[in-house]
Amino acid sequence: MTRKSPLDDPVNAAHAWARYRQIMKWLLAATVLTVGIAMGLLFAYNGMISVHFYIAVALGISLTMLLGGALMGLVFLSNGTGHDESVDNHMPSRDELWSPNED
Repeated sequence: MTRKSPLDDPVNAAHAWARYRQIMKWLLAATVLTVGIAMGLLFAYNGMISVHFYIAVALGISLTMLLGGALMGLVFLSNGTGHDESVDNHMPSRDELWSPNED
């Protein structure tokens, strides 16, 4: 039988999601700073190459950082709230899977 997740409680869920949003705000600020530094360095060393190059680099850095951070944040949210312990991950043993049924 599965146990109840701590995220089923609205108070715990509100606190956890507020913390997640706060982490994402900090990550967005770090992403903007990183993209700004990268754009500045690229322009300083290469000059104006093509606007498409700068757009591609900015989007690549932004999407990579934000997607990776969002997924890691969800992992930390799931583990930090105790949601992982409430999941029933009982796997059948090898004998239960491969032995013939005894009728």
